[in-house]
Amino acid sequence: MSDALAVGALAYDVRVRRVGVVMEECGTHYALRPPQGGREWDAPVEDVRSATAADWLSAAVAERNEISRKGRP
Repeated sequence: MSDALAVGALAYDVRVRRVGVVMEECGTHYALRPPQGGREWDAPVEDVRSATAADWLSAAVAERNEISRKGRP
């Protein structure tokens, strides 16, 4: 989708609609980790772009909705 992202950059995985921090570029994919920490996931390079403020907000709302559905505070 865009030029290569640097390790530490905030990125958006359009395939799974998640924001993550670039932990590593591995040729055809990136290793991303949630900004607050957690389990890494792999995303194809073509599905990752720099995250925007709107991406960050959308991801935060989705996370809160998921927590709410599970009944946790």
